[in-house]
Amino acid sequence: MSFTENAWKIFNQSVEDYHIKDDVNSQESNPFQTGSLEWILYSKNWIDTVQWHLEDIIREEDIDPSEALKIKRRIDNLNQRRTDLVEQIDFWFFKKYENITPNSDARINSETPAWSIDRFSILSLKIYHMSIEASREDASEEHKLKCTDKLQVLLEQKKDLSSAIDQLLSDIENGTVKMKLYKQMKMYNDESLNPILYQKMQKK
Repeated sequence: MSFTENAWKIFNQSVEDYHIKDDVNSQESNPFQTGSLEWILYSKNWIDTVQWHLEDIIREEDIDPSEALKIKRRIDNLNQRRTDLVEQIDFWFFKKYENITPNSDARINSETPAWSIDRFSILSLKIYHMSIEASREDASEEHKLKCTDKLQVLLEQKKDLSSAIDQLLSDIENGTVKMKLYKQMKMYNDESLNPILYQKMQKK
């Protein structure tokens, strides 16, 4: 089984587990060994799934502004946790391939493995929800046909992205691509980097 086949299986397990209750306040019950790559992938997708539904809720036209602000704060927190997990995935691959000496002409990929995997995780959610829309009984035939067309595009994207990820990992393994780690350096959650936050702290 290729890496992406296994990752896709884990992502879909997470999505299915979430939708048992379909509640943004449900507790994650990760079935994998803590700290394993499988555990990280599952947890990453669980966060993506919760965030997906929070993004739906916050777009309710009549939502109370104070409730919307709470959700926005929660989304910010999830974004930070998501970034941390993506960086853990990259670190896992970095350690796996640390003894490989890249070729002298090895290239640098524009995107690390984990950020491609991040898109792969979100794609599993797009396909899950578009599949529902394509067969929704209370929707018009026009709606279902449009969603079926979109679903086919997403499935093609899944095929292409899985191939690209597996190829990237293979290229790192055989030395034709050099893997480097980069921290995302998110600034908005850091009281020392966000001017709104540090100016407020200075006034105290």
